[in-house]
Amino acid sequence: MFTGIVEELGEVVAVEQLPDASRFRLRGPLVTEGARHGDSIAVNGVCLTVVETADGEFTADVMAETLTRSSLGALEPGSRVNLERPMAVGGRLGGHIVQGHVDGTGTILERTPSEHWELVRVGLPAPLARYVVEKGSITVDGVSLTVVEVGDDWFTISLIPTTLALTTLGHKRPGAPVNLEVDVIAKYVERLLGTDGQENVK
Repeated sequence: MFTGIVEELGEVVAVEQLPDASRFRLRGPLVTEGARHGDSIAVNGVCLTVVETADGEFTADVMAETLTRSSLGALEPGSRVNLERPMAVGGRLGGHIVQGHVDGTGTILERTPSEHWELVRVGLPAPLARYVVEKGSITVDGVSLTVVEVGDDWFTISLIPTTLALTTLGHKRPGAPVNLEVDVIAKYVERLLGTDGQENVK
């Protein structure tokens, strides 16, 4: 379980292509401190399992399903990534409940800078649009954010200077892909009410 509060801006060191998978080696001295084999670390919002750690770096195997559903397949040596360790039990929930299970990818459509913040419009797949609401929470590349405005196939987020400076969202230009995770509570509610999102009343 994560909160979407990015702890460290890491870097991809190496990518090894395997049959139906890839092995990533990533640099993140903060998130690897005390990390062991089997621990979880979120990379751009994707929960990955640590295979091994050494000298501030860790490796993780990324299976085909994850490469298909996320933008991790586009990463290459030198790519910057958002890193977060799992939430500690008893800790503060600074963002919102994030599983690290990416629901799909979106695209940065437009950036509108202001003096102290920046408004970013993100395109999203139609099947995810129903889970995104104004003033609700969404995770973009592992960053917990509040939705400002919603359209049929897009939403906007407002990025403060800290987010611009300490995450990959400060550098991604229009056309860049981003990982999206919608609020899991909304998905559970929909499932309980019926597959069409409408309450079954008899």
